[in-house]
Amino acid sequence: MKKILEITVDSLASARAAIAGGADRLELCSAVSVGGLTPYAELLAQIRRESDIPVRCLIRPRAGDFLYTREEIAMMAAQIGHLRTCGADGFVIGCLTSDGTLDGEAMKPLIDAADGCALTLHRCIDVSRDLVKTYRAATALGFDTVLTSGGAAGCLGGIETIGELLALRDATGGPEVLIGSGVGASVIEAFRERFPTARAFHMSGKTDVESGMMFRREGVPMGLPGLDEWHIPQTDEQKVRAARAALDA
Repeated sequence: MKKILEITVDSLASARAAIAGGADRLELCSAVSVGGLTPYAELLAQIRRESDIPVRCLIRPRAGDFLYTREEIAMMAAQIGHLRTCGADGFVIGCLTSDGTLDGEAMKPLIDAADGCALTLHRCIDVSRDLVKTYRAATALGFDTVLTSGGAAGCLGGIETIGELLALRDATGGPEVLIGSGVGASVIEAFRERFPTARAFHMSGKTDVESGMMFRREGVPMGLPGLDEWHIPQTDEQKVRAARAALDA
């Protein structure tokens, strides 16, 4: 089966770098610093004017947990419908119940709104009660991909659990296991050596680009205190190229 290198991007500059570096697919979002939120349709339109690369849009209305109200679910369904008409190929979604299981009832309106588009279960699996049960539930709901770090802060920390999910994928023909969190060329090499069937990786490949602002008033944060507002995180084409080479080796 085809190897997949998915790059998460939140700007046109990052999308261009990811495509030039050899990405197979983009995960489009906004607000990467809080784990990603629903992207702007206008940004999707900009990317679509330049490339037909597959784009899956993250659907997440706010930072924080994955326990959503009826109103939030309705908004996410509307966002999916709008982004689908703007050229999204798929969507990255996930809802949990209060006891940490996958909430199929909450996700039904989202799956219906996707109307047959490709679906990735996002890293809500990593904070669910039982990753294997969550993976099986995602299979039953029709997801083709599950993005996971193996229930750890970084994917190397969750390598054993990811190995279990890879084995389950191969045994059942379940969703692709998309390995994410801390991915780069060396991590891909480590996984491929340990688990040769690992074939799908998700990364941002970000580097900090110096702001063009000459005048900089310090001590007036636009967000959380301590965030650096004079460096813009942007996907680095060379990091993507290195990851592509590691995956194809």
